[in-house]
Amino acid sequence: MSAVSPDPSIRPADRRVSARIGAIAESATLAVDAKAKALKAAGRPVIGFGAGEPDFPTPDYIVQVAVDACRDPKNHRYTPAGGLPELKQAIADKTLRDSGWTVDPSQILVTNGGKQAIYQAFAAILDPGDEVIVPAPYWTTYPESIQLAGGVPVVVVADETTGYKVSVEQLEAARTENTKVLLFVSPSNPTGAVYTRAEVEAVGRWAAEHGLWVLTDEIYEHLVYGDAEFISLPVAVPELADKCIVVNGVAKTYAMTGWRVGWVIGPKDVVKAATNLQSHATSNVSNVAQRAALAAVAGDLTAVDEMKVAFDRRRRTIVEMLNEIPGVVCPEPEGAFYAYPSVKGLLGKSIRGRRAETSADLAALILDEAEVAVVPGEAFGTPGYLRLSYALGDEDLVEGVTRMQKLLAEAQ
Repeated sequence: MSAVSPDPSIRPADRRVSARIGAIAESATLAVDAKAKALKAAGRPVIGFGAGEPDFPTPDYIVQVAVDACRDPKNHRYTPAGGLPELKQAIADKTLRDSGWTVDPSQILVTNGGKQAIYQAFAAILDPGDEVIVPAPYWTTYPESIQLAGGVPVVVVADETTGYKVSVEQLEAARTENTKVLLFVSPSNPTGAVYTRAEVEAVGRWAAEHGLWVLTDEIYEHLVYGDAEFISLPVAVPELADKCIVVNGVAKTYAMTGWRVGWVIGPKDVVKAATNLQSHATSNVSNVAQRAALAAVAGDLTAVDEMKVAFDRRRRTIVEMLNEIPGVVCPEPEGAFYAYPSVKGLLGKSIRGRRAETSADLAALILDEAEVAVVPGEAFGTPGYLRLSYALGDEDLVEGVTRMQKLLAEAQ
């Protein structure tokens, strides 16, 4: 992957879309979700495993705060581009409570969801040609954000044999004189992998030793299961804190994907630069959504814990059912709400007269023949896999995987 330059043989006035924007791929996960919803609207009984979106409603107490905020005229006006001061303070308090990391509100920028947080963080620190090490499987938005910011993603692949976790040795092999940033995500989307404390410390020490920046995405911090634990990188390796940027948000923890509130935590100069960018891009996040986010992060985790019980139950169910399919190998995810099975044992086989040469072929076949929407591994930088979100109702989950079992049993 590298930065895209315009074709010099074409006059600027004749270029309809810039090379930079034209190179951006559509979000594969949102595309699969949109197709599933369109088919359902047309009357087909499609079950969607595509979107990483909790099926629970946002807790009532959060919604009520938003309703009240709508009626308050102070929320009808512009507010500081970087976020409501009281929300930034609440995020600082929540970060200390949940991660053990003491940060000042001046180190925080409130953004329009986690995606804007990721892009603006990369935009604030990357110059053209700067390399970012990206462990794969990766979430679809990471490479696009890096390239849009002028950087170059350098992909390091892990597979099911290591629980989808990269080693320090792999990272070191990918490091060059142009490496500026390591992207680190635990718990992971799309695999559900969770690095142990020792692994987090090893990665952090390696980054600190080489003077690298780290951008770490903590959006799934509360969704860990069994003996797994979430460890915040700047807490595990304090010497890294001055070159560490944390992105987070309310979307996954509080079932608030549509409210679009995320944040960046980092060194003051970087956060100030990202805030300047946002002041021209969007100004402040919707005040009503910010008030709702304030209620979420300032409240306790009771509702979160209730959702996690359901996610854990679904996690165990989907892994068991997927592993019953010949040719499918699904490691047990320890975090987030995704299963990431290898389907390499099914590739090249024929199902109902169609050959699935790639996981993209297989995903299309599953949608057409079983009316089940899944995301192929090509979207995450690792062909040969499928991602299934188990953040959907128990009955739909069982029905959807049962359809897959019946269809894929016909492979020959």
